[in-house]
Amino acid sequence: MTGRLPTHLIVGALLRRVNDAGGIAMVRAKGEAQGGAILLLIEYRHGPTRVLERRIDFDGQATLTDSDRTDDAEAYWRRRRQSDPDLWVIELDIPEAERFAAETIASN
Repeated sequence: MTGRLPTHLIVGALLRRVNDAGGIAMVRAKGEAQGGAILLLIEYRHGPTRVLERRIDFDGQATLTDSDRTDDAEAYWRRRRQSDPDLWVIELDIPEAERFAAETIASN
């Protein structure tokens, strides 16, 4: 048994924190509740969508990393979802979205 929270609780906390701060956070695709991977789409008003992924390192610590995508964000997450149906896809539209994500996701 690991000390990590189930994915659905982490996602729920992130959605509440962003929405409570006046931003918009929504689930684009719902994944496996206990241990699904998380992919974040961070929307910018004047720029491309940034894609971050939660990764678990060898020590069991969660980290956020930029994706290695080469196409647009929409095509990328849809392709990833086809190969990993357990993947959660969350869209964030709030200033300092990376901070909200790091404080909520990487700390668990």
